Amino acid sequence: MTLRNRLPAFIADRYEVHEWRHASAILAHDFPDEWRDIIDVLTSFRLKREWIEVGGGNKSRVSAFIDGFLATRGWRERQFRTGIVVDDLMKESPTHKVDCFKNNIGLEIEWNNKDPFYDRDLNNFRLLFDLRALSVGVIVTRSDELQQIFRQLGRGSSYGESTTHMSKLLPRIEGGGGAGCPLLVFGITKALYLDTGGHVEQRV
Repeated sequence: MTLRNRLPAFIADRYEVHEWRHASAILAHDFPDEWRDIIDVLTSFRLKREWIEVGGGNKSRVSAFIDGFLATRGWRERQFRTGIVVDDLMKESPTHKVDCFKNNIGLEIEWNNKDPFYDRDLNNFRLLFDLRALSVGVIVTRSDELQQIFRQLGRGSSYGESTTHMSKLLPRIEGGGGAGCPLLVFGITKALYLDTGGHVEQRV
């Protein structure tokens, strides 16, 4: 069974999706509850015009929606205490926080951060996978095609070339940034865009 066959048509048609090392098969067969949570939050998500037009802040409305939805399913922000023993001396090396974590599945939301945040996420996933604390890493980000909408709304400069979007992520993964960790990546596309009039833009 292929990745597209595992996804509901709504998600397959409205997200840009990529996977490595059979991530969707692992989720679907070994972590069905977490897989359902991911499917449900992505099915419920819409990119609202006012979320793009609003100014900055500590957390975007996109991240807040996904975090909040998954929190109702038992997902939590998680930081791991890890370390290295050298000559019986423990040197602590704590991981970065994972946005959403449940039962060995980690999900990061990268809507509009600086693109080096992808390096942080992938390094984190790689380390946690090697330590057997993570089975699959998931990243939700934005597809490049949304730039057209940002420009139309006069927000193009706020979503610049050096921020997190799919063409900044894929080369990092394909270059081995996640090492052996199974990865699943979802890109939000303009087919999920909801303007203030309640219209969802249709994919042509």
